[in-house]
Amino acid sequence: MFKKLLILAGVVAVAAVVAQKIKASNDERALWHEATTSPDLR
Repeated sequence: MFKKLLILAGVVAVAAVVAQKIKASNDERALWHEATTSPDLR
């Protein structure tokens, strides 16, 4: 039982780290897109 809880906690921790890295990557990509595109001055 305890071993299953440890495995579950490990899977949740890895998923949290992956989700954080994906969010950081998306945020940085959006920032670069905003910084490198010319403003729409219409």
